[in-house]
Amino acid sequence: MSELVFYSNPQSRARIVSWMLEELGASYRTVWLDYGTSMKAPEYLRLNPMGKVPAIAHDGKVITECGAICAYLAAAFPEQGLAPRTAAERADYYRWLFFAAGPLEQALTARALGWEVPPGREAMAGFGTYASVLEALELALQNGPWICGERFTAADVYVGASVNWGMMFGALEKRPSFEAYAARLLERPALQRSQALNEERIKATNPA
Repeated sequence: MSELVFYSNPQSRARIVSWMLEELGASYRTVWLDYGTSMKAPEYLRLNPMGKVPAIAHDGKVITECGAICAYLAAAFPEQGLAPRTAAERADYYRWLFFAAGPLEQALTARALGWEVPPGREAMAGFGTYASVLEALELALQNGPWICGERFTAADVYVGASVNWGMMFGALEKRPSFEAYAARLLERPALQRSQALNEERIKATNPA
């Protein structure tokens, strides 16, 4: 197996992939990038022309976008059990993984920016309305404790990161089902390790 390289910044969406990597328990090397400098440097732009993180390099390929990276890693390391195992799991896994990458991300970003879809124009927005996204998210958590039912998967990393971030910054309404889900996620040792790694990096680059 070739080296797994993770391009990250501790104050970015790369924290999602950091958590995913810790769930895998696989060996990886982190390349820390800074906004406006190394993230926009020619050598990194050759890997990701968007000049953003996260990105990973593995087996001679570069993968970007958090949802895609989580799904790729789950498939690349099947022994860790983070990919769906049954047809029922597969249906929920892809449904909610892509829901988080599309409607949920859009709705939370719009709310964080104070932007609302103009009345009567909901059909033009991929997420429709903020209210409908929240209702769909509650549906995703009905069969819990996890997105695919009884088993934690990579979909929970991506959906869960959105739920945690949304409630932390006020972009997601704090409903009991969301808070209970977030509490279960925060108990995971892999998430705790990831948070510690990123906080250590922040302290190292911004000493008091």
